[in-house]
Amino acid sequence: MSERLVLRAPHEEDIDALAHLANNANVATMVSRMPHPYTTNDAADFVRRTKLGEIGKCVYAITKANNGAFLGCCGVEPTGDPNTVEIGYWLGEPHWNQGYTTEAAHALIDMVFRTRENVAQIDARCRVTNVASRRVVQKCGFQFQGSGLAASLALGSTVPVEWYRLDRKTWISLRSWGGMR
Repeated sequence: MSERLVLRAPHEEDIDALAHLANNANVATMVSRMPHPYTTNDAADFVRRTKLGEIGKCVYAITKANNGAFLGCCGVEPTGDPNTVEIGYWLGEPHWNQGYTTEAAHALIDMVFRTRENVAQIDARCRVTNVASRRVVQKCGFQFQGSGLAASLALGSTVPVEWYRLDRKTWISLRSWGGMR
């Protein structure tokens, strides 16, 4: 939870909004595992699979605190290293450029470092062409680590990405400086 947002499990009431916001090439081509077009059946399957834990244990709907409106999703997933997790997020295009993604990422990062003592660092990847996502990870204190390729389900190919990392020590420093909420 943050000032304007609540992160909670996706549920059936989100399906229509999820399908509407995710069925957008501007969104789908910026994330790894979102098909395009994105249908109501895709949204229902996503909600069902998150409930069963098939997508991971830490998938959240990003919703407005004041009215519960569904804005997008975020999540935490394991990597090959038990001390590292990766975060991901997407927001529906009508909600871009309002600070919601940074606010959701801050909440997610805080939750990870406060509840998982074994996690020493959090990774994030974004498409090279995704300037807004790069701004989010930089505002959250992530540092550039390198470039590579990642799969894009919507495009059916690999795309160039940048890899960023935030370690626990930096997060603690940023929190004490008041640079993050």
